[in-house]
Amino acid sequence: MKALRFERDIPRFAAATIAGRLNAGGGAKVGPLRLRTIDEPALPGTGWAGIRPRLAGICGSDLATIDGRSSRYFEPLVSFPFVPGHEVVADLDRPIGDVPAGRVVVEPVLGCVTRGIDPVCGPCARGDLGNCERITFGAISPGLQSGFCCDTGGGWSTRMVAHVSQLHAVPSEWSDEAAVIVEPTACAVHGALAAGVVEGDVVVVLGSGALGLLTIAALRRFAPPCTIVAVARHPHQQDLARDLGADHVIGSEHIARPICRLTGSLAIGDGDIVRLTGGADHVIDCVGSQESLTEALAVIRPKGRITMVGMPGHVHVDLTGLWHREIALVGAYAYGTETLPDGAVHRTFDLAFELVAAADLGRLVSATYPLDRYEEAITHAAAAGRRGAVRIAFDLRNEKERNRA
Repeated sequence: MKALRFERDIPRFAAATIAGRLNAGGGAKVGPLRLRTIDEPALPGTGWAGIRPRLAGICGSDLATIDGRSSRYFEPLVSFPFVPGHEVVADLDRPIGDVPAGRVVVEPVLGCVTRGIDPVCGPCARGDLGNCERITFGAISPGLQSGFCCDTGGGWSTRMVAHVSQLHAVPSEWSDEAAVIVEPTACAVHGALAAGVVEGDVVVVLGSGALGLLTIAALRRFAPPCTIVAVARHPHQQDLARDLGADHVIGSEHIARPICRLTGSLAIGDGDIVRLTGGADHVIDCVGSQESLTEALAVIRPKGRITMVGMPGHVHVDLTGLWHREIALVGAYAYGTETLPDGAVHRTFDLAFELVAAADLGRLVSATYPLDRYEEAITHAAAAGRRGAVRIAFDLRNEKERNRA
């Protein structure tokens, strides 16, 4: 089969690190990611099925891996060589369990059930699949998600495997673009609800790429009534942020003074170094950079809450204000089950399907590419904001290897 495979190659990884620093997405040309013809992954056991990807998104964690920016934290949590791609809509040729044949969305977390572990760990028993304690154990190789495990394959290929517990049927009237945005929407729903917003709060969403825009939509639909402030650098992001529910949009690189006015705070400092005496009740950081976390700490009120939805990696940040102002800094990874403000409990993916339909989120897929144009696709994804795009995906639908008998 045809696949983009990420191999364990230290010299190429070093080259990707240098190239990625010079030009975002530059690691695709010189790094360990290569277009290969490889064997189809074997079914790991009962309850597994082969699926044929149709579209597979390119997300920020993929780009960090390709550009050599991913943290060494992940080294024991992946297995090489792996085929990336965890945002996947695919064809299931034969029914399995309660899932009918047809298009499916993959819920990629590889928890205890997929690994054949019984009894399951505490987090999996609670439905918190993203917190599974067994992601390096069981019947398959280490891998926190499909797309990072050598046994499952990933969406950047013509074929992969998935466990029945990972599969969600796609409504017949949906486009593939709507379906492929479900997985990142689930991440955004989890992050929006993890923030613990209460009615009347001021919530700042840092970053209006795909994850930030989806988080704005999730806050507007599932959180209590609140004031949403979006920080969006590019004009198309600003328009989408307003359309998806932001009450205020800040386009400036200097966000402290606008938030100062919105919250009735006082400002301390001059020029680029400004922090607030008060500030927002919540900041949801959908970027995950040193700069974004520094901004979050500057505009959050005492005893406020910063939720990291964007993957931070290595950052060097002065945390004195975190201590002095008693700020809570928490992470929000993946999905599982959620408790809504009314007390109802739902699977995150069910809420994501609801939100994609309600907010027409398939429109955020801006462009698609075949696998053999992967360098161009990754460069486009890395520069999506600057180029007026949101989400870029690989299109497998016309690949010959995928459609053979």
